[in-house]
Amino acid sequence: MSSLARLDSFEQMLPEMLRRFKTSVRFGDEAPGEIRIDVTEKDKAYEVRAEVPGAKKEDIRVQVDGNFISISAEVHKDRQQKSGDRVVLTETYSGSASRGFSLPHEIDARGVLAKLEDGVLKLTLPKREGQSSQTIKVQ
Repeated sequence: MSSLARLDSFEQMLPEMLRRFKTSVRFGDEAPGEIRIDVTEKDKAYEVRAEVPGAKKEDIRVQVDGNFISISAEVHKDRQQKSGDRVVLTETYSGSASRGFSLPHEIDARGVLAKLEDGVLKLTLPKREGQSSQTIKVQ
């Protein structure tokens, strides 16, 4: 068998391999356990909108350390497809998700507000009053 014949054989297998990868099990377009965020800066605070679908408010933890924000959650997702009375496909995901990010200003942890509505966590992160950075004079 020539090397040209082996290459031709591989090219015939490639479409089948790609078809198998294409039909992998997925939850819509997002990966299970992924937290997506939007951050908006206001004069005195940052507003964060974090998508945490499948998490209950008691399963979400928000931690503030200076200007670093950490969001973690236990996530549970279930999806079932039926054809008539028969279940054709059931997909279940259970695990943890986390996301951390830094902001340009330190946050006043005592004034943070957090609210969960329809799988969206809304945070209000007040900026710490006073000077958040200091210039040091070199001697």
